[in-house]
Amino acid sequence: MLRTALLTGSLILAGLFPYGPDPLPARLADTGGGSQLITAVAPAPGSTTGVLTWWDRRAGRWFEAGSAPARFGANGLTEGTTRVQGTNTTPAGLYDLPYAFGIAHAPAGTAYRYRRVTDRSWWCQDNASAAYNRWTEPLPADCAPGESEHLVTYAQQYAHALVIGFNYDEPVRGRGAGIFLHVDGRGATAGCVSVPRGAMRELLRWADPRRRPHIAIGTETGALAVTRY
Repeated sequence: MLRTALLTGSLILAGLFPYGPDPLPARLADTGGGSQLITAVAPAPGSTTGVLTWWDRRAGRWFEAGSAPARFGANGLTEGTTRVQGTNTTPAGLYDLPYAFGIAHAPAGTAYRYRRVTDRSWWCQDNASAAYNRWTEPLPADCAPGESEHLVTYAQQYAHALVIGFNYDEPVRGRGAGIFLHVDGRGATAGCVSVPRGAMRELLRWADPRRRPHIAIGTETGALAVTRY
């Protein structure tokens, strides 16, 4: 069942707080139920840059643990529930983070299950395939190479990454596949969220699956609701 994590005010960048002193996670009705949260906030739906912040909940309060500049899809953000594959948009919403992966070794202290990329590693994005929106090794016969990502070819972006659970548990064909939090490339993404490599390594050392971290993607203006899958 879909749930919308509405804010008591607009989704405002942490630190500005024009609607009160509470940190951003405290103004979300739903943060995924864990004690860690990542917020990825763009100024407006058409923005390709913004701020990613990671938070810890301790003694009933949220505290900022770190932040970094973020990049979004080349065509900005869109509602995750109505996103269309191939539109170069980042899906707004609240998502879990199933596992981490990378071409490089996991940073020391990484607690997440971390899958190393090899030359056999693909992410299938073919809507006709039984492996749609899944890591596959090797690429199955029903998944066209031109409709998939050969992960090892993205040496910079996929040095380190976290899978964002968009359209993941019960994939809807045509909505989109392969949405990750990964290392910056040269510019905007094809729909993922990206941060500098140092920040990505710091995130992997910080994230603890036992604390059920989620990522909330949205806008400062509140123009996009944060919907939970």
